[in-house]
Order: sequence, then structure tokens, then C-alpha cells
Amino acid sequence: MSSLSSIPVALESETAPEAASAGTSSAGGFPAFRPRFPWLTGDLQTLRNFFLKPYWDLSPWPETPLVFEMSDGSGDRLLAKLHEPASESGRPLAVLIHGLTGCEDSTYIRRTALTLLEAGYPVLRLNLRSAGPGQDLAQQHYHAGRSQDLRDALTGLLAARPDYGDRGLVTIGYSLGGNMLLKCLGEGVSGLPVLAAASVSAPIDLKATQVRIMQGRNALYQRYLLNGMKAESRAPAELLASLHSVYAFDDKVVAPANGFAGADDYYRRSSAKNYLGGIAVSTLVVHAEDDPWIPAAEYAGFDWAANPSLSLLMSPGGGHVGFHGRGSLVPWHDRCILKYLAVRVG
Repeated sequence: MSSLSSIPVALESETAPEAASAGTSSAGGFPAFRPRFPWLTGDLQTLRNFFLKPYWDLSPWPETPLVFEMSDGSGDRLLAKLHEPASESGRPLAVLIHGLTGCEDSTYIRRTALTLLEAGYPVLRLNLRSAGPGQDLAQQHYHAGRSQDLRDALTGLLAARPDYGDRGLVTIGYSLGGNMLLKCLGEGVSGLPVLAAASVSAPIDLKATQVRIMQGRNALYQRYLLNGMKAESRAPAELLASLHSVYAFDDKVVAPANGFAGADDYYRRSSAKNYLGGIAVSTLVVHAEDDPWIPAAEYAGFDWAANPSLSLLMSPGGGHVGFHGRGSLVPWHDRCILKYLAVRVG
């Protein structure tokens, strides 16, 4: 993806006409999604932030660093940044969980943080194990199934700020972080005051996602992700140099480092689809049919109506963690999450 040239910001328009079939009807009180010109395809929706590199200023809400100990005896710790509104709203704390090769400063994390802070929610931007500015606090590395890390982080948060135990928490995960969150919720969050949750573009079937990302049309995406995974890894350089696919990385690096028999065992045991039936927290699940990384069939294969705690919001368009909709620079998924939280937690 590094070979892709930048598109000028001036090309973007909130009001330019979109493709006639681009919209989806509003359902459940959510706004209809219509792609904002010129991001009219799933790939362009996915790449918009890469092209424009927007930066969302959170400085009006000073950050407080927090460090959380992991319970596995490794000595690893997670770093997070807490932001609180200037005036007390009494709203629950929103915990944001990034995706693969992301961190607290990923564009989508900062954009959601800004949206929620402006709405009066305190926000915690969590770095997963050894991610971003927290890389020197851990020797081990996050992966899609490391759900205990999230429980440990929430437990540590409540120990540091017990007032949020009374106000409650909402959790929002993106892509790999969304899979981790859904798995965690399905396993159970007993003793943690999680009032509501949301996932965006989560790869709930990791094997199906691996197969899709390794298709020829996704070669640039795979190269981008693999380069990022290698950059984060502490595996020997000669091993990393020999790996030429996401599957090979998961098979030779992720699986042996985390007690899996191989990549397929890692995918099977870590995929959120195997845990969705156990989720008891009100959860909004957002996905786009044109996501170039994650097949919509992953979602079609689950009986969402069988679990009343789950609300699936599937849009024809939006790409992967894109959802750049007409009429607002606030991503559509953020607007839908705000509406969902307004009903669920006030």
C-alpha cells in the first residue's frame, strides 16, 4: 500500500451525489448509510484514512496515562490513556480497543474518542499487549484471542478508578480488537460492570478472513498488514524474512508463541463466532457487505435472532472500518454507536 499515491482532501465532499444503489434503508432508528463522494466503493472506504491521514485533536481533554498489570505472571503491562469531559456527565466510561497493527493513535480510535468526548462520555484508549507506545511494557504480543488481557485491563482500571465501577463501562472494539471483545463477552465478564458494547468490522471467522486477505485482489492489503505485523514482532529477523503471507506469520510466529498447534488451531480457538451465543451484554455488531477483508458470509452464518443481546447492523457499503457517510465527517458507525448507547445506557 505504500505505493499508493495520496488523494487531495479537496476531492472529498459531504454533499456530492453518490451512486444510486449506495444507500441502505434506515432500521432500528439508525441513519441510512450513503457513501460520501468520492469514496463510493468498499476499497475506497477502507483506504480513505490512509489517503488523507486525518488527525483528530484530543488536546481539549487532557490525557491521564494508566498502566495495567496482566494476570498471567509474565510481568507484562498494558498502557492506556484516559480522557474525561470538562464537566461531569455521569455517563459510563467508553473503552476503545484497536485492531491489527493499530494502537491508541489509530485514526479510527482518535475519531471515535473525539465523537464520544464531545457527547460527554469519558474515554479510555487502550493499547493491547506490546502495541504502540506500550511496546516496551510487554515482552509478549497481542493476538485476536487474547481476551483475558481485556478482562485484566478492565479489572486494573476499576482498581485505579473505582468510581467507574458505579458508573459502568461500555466497550468498543475495531477489527481484530472487535473479535477479541466479542470473544471476551461470550466467555463472560462476571464482576465487571460492562453495560453495553459494540464491534466494528470484526473478523469473527479468522480462517475465512485469512483466506480472503490472501486472495490476489488483496495483495496490497496483505503486504501492508504483513509488513506491520513484522515491524511489531520480536521474532528473529531471519524467521521474519522467510515469511511471505499472513498465514505463514500466524503459523510460525503467533501460534507457537501462544500455545497453539498452528495457524488453523489459532483461528479455530480464537474466532469470536464460536462465542457469540454466550454474550449476555447488549452488543451492537456493525459490518459492511463490501468489506474487502472480511466476507459478509461470516455474519450470515450465525443466527443473530437467537441471542437477544445482539443487534447486527449490516450495511451494503462502508468497507473495512470505513463508513465515511454523506452528510457528516463523523463516521457512520460512530453515529450509530452513539444512538445505540443513548438507548442502552442514556
